[in-house]
Parts: sequence; C-alpha cells; structure tokens
Amino acid sequence: MTELTRLPNWRSRFEAAIDEIKFVPFDWAEQHDCGPGLAGRLVYAITGEDLTVKYQGKYKTAEGALKVMKKAGFDNLADLVASFLPEIHPSEASLGDIVAYEMDSPFGFALGVVNGERVFVLRPEGVGTMDLLKAKRAFKVG
Repeated sequence: MTELTRLPNWRSRFEAAIDEIKFVPFDWAEQHDCGPGLAGRLVYAITGEDLTVKYQGKYKTAEGALKVMKKAGFDNLADLVASFLPEIHPSEASLGDIVAYEMDSPFGFALGVVNGERVFVLRPEGVGTMDLLKAKRAFKVG
C-alpha cells in the first residue's frame, strides 16, 4: 500500500484536472478509462503520486486491460485499487477519494472520484456524475 499525502494546493489541482478531462471521451487505446484516465489522473493531481505507472502502455483494449488486471493477480478493479489505497466505508468518503461501483462486466467494478454527494465518473462522452450512495467500496486518497 502506498502512503499518500495531499499537496497544499491539491484542491486547485483537482479542479484543474477535472476541467482538462471533462470532455475527453472514454478511450481504452489512450488509457483514458476509469482507472488511469480518471481515478489515476485525479490521485496524481491531489498527491503528485502516479499510481498508474506500472500499467501505462500495457493495453489498448478492454480485453487487454482485463488481461493486465488478471496478470497482476486481481479478480476485480476494486481489489486492484485496494492494493494501493486504504479501504474505508463509502459513507466516510470525502472530496477526492476513490469509490467503486459494482458493474456487470469482467472488471466487476467501475471507479469514480468523490465530489461531494456526487461522484465524477467517466462516460463515453467524458466526465459525468453518479450518486455517492450507490458506491459499494471506497478508498482514502491522502
């Protein structure tokens, strides 16, 4: 597990990162997915730590991303995140923390980043939101 600390200017960095990606469409080939493209990007903005380095450039498709996750020893995306960040109850999640939503997909979960009662998620057309109350798992960022 990685010990993270939020940077003094993390909030402005967080807001700037969202502004940069809000209209960037979901794209496996560019690794602009819910992992590196959203959660990883915002963890980096908040802490200055890039937790996605060992996965960068390792896949171009959903099938490739799934192989990378399985090869790393994880059955689902939330378990992969739990290997980096301390898990908390979703009710304890606050601005900038990562949450996981159950999905009917081989990844088991999709990731989002808390922004109050709403959570930033990555949709085909760019950043959208979901209700925090629907999150099944959560992870503390710094």
